[in-house]
Amino acid sequence: MKCLHVITGLTYGGGEAQLVRITTQLKLRGWDVRVVSITPPKAYIDELESAGIPVTTLNITQKIPSTKFLKLAQLIRSWQPDVVHSHMVHANILTRLTRLVTEIPVLICTAQNIIEKGQRGSLKLRELSYRITDPLCDITTQVSKAGLKRYIDIKAVSPHKIRYIPNAVDTTKFRPDKTYRINLRKELELDNYFLWLSVGRLVEAKDYPSLFHAFQKVLRKNRNTRLMIAGDGPLYSTLRNLAIKLEIDQYVLFMGIRDDIPRLMNAADAFVMSSEWEGMPLVLQEAASCALPIVATDVGGNSEVVIDQETGFLVPPKNPEALAQAMLRLMNLPLQQRIAMGIKGRNYMENVYSLDQIVNQWESLYFELINKKQKKHKANTTKH
Repeated sequence: MKCLHVITGLTYGGGEAQLVRITTQLKLRGWDVRVVSITPPKAYIDELESAGIPVTTLNITQKIPSTKFLKLAQLIRSWQPDVVHSHMVHANILTRLTRLVTEIPVLICTAQNIIEKGQRGSLKLRELSYRITDPLCDITTQVSKAGLKRYIDIKAVSPHKIRYIPNAVDTTKFRPDKTYRINLRKELELDNYFLWLSVGRLVEAKDYPSLFHAFQKVLRKNRNTRLMIAGDGPLYSTLRNLAIKLEIDQYVLFMGIRDDIPRLMNAADAFVMSSEWEGMPLVLQEAASCALPIVATDVGGNSEVVIDQETGFLVPPKNPEALAQAMLRLMNLPLQQRIAMGIKGRNYMENVYSLDQIVNQWESLYFELINKKQKKHKANTTKH
């Protein structure tokens, strides 16, 4: 069976990492898999191609793709996949439009966030585009239950044409490792500090300003702590300047883009996420899988990953005071209690979000839709 995955772009992000894991597993299970990146890819090419998954790009650089979908249509006509699976809003809309000019047996569109937006002001247009093009896809999937509910509420998707399939976490890669912890803490000279970690692009959605204001409050109570930020993005300079303005720059470590996130997670004592909105954040699942207790804002699918009061603490978004209080509360817990919270989070990831379980769900959906189309085609052929 052939499966073509189309994604808006290949950069270092949760949705992109999810695509790599799912396609790699499908390849191991015998699927013939290819990936198309709408924009020029910047990450994961070697990882995909080493797994035997070819990567093609449409090289779209402008905001309006014009007639580039014709190139995608040509690729689909020549390769004839059984399933086309698109990821993220631009890829979802583009693949739907492509169906106007070429046959696609099964089209699945995955929304990776509860709010799929870039610049402010474009959100309504994107959601209207979903609503108008909904008849062109077989099914839309959402990575969080909160996202599924919202898409139905705003009528972006017909209620009978949307499914919840969460992101998967590779619990074999993201796991507790004492060696990682000892070596990296020594390397960073942070042995004696309570180490917070936050991972994600430096963009508006992650609301790092609230985290920095919260961390300033934490430092007033406890100076024996540090905050590591792993990631890069357009707000880097702004956040650097904010850290200086808040006089916390000596305590905040900007780590940039890292390819050793499991090491960082093992070096940390706890994970913190201050996002204003989310879908199903893969990085939160990865932190839990590494047995880290978590403090996170109660947005999107965060409450589906963090069991409040059991594997971490959930707080309202855009509330630095509440975030600071939760961080201090976690820091003040006895070590064994923090360890127990982390272990419970790890067990939860293994039981609910393991890679094998989620890939099983994708395969099941693929075959369900393929069989449905085959039965429909057979019925139409019999009539004629």
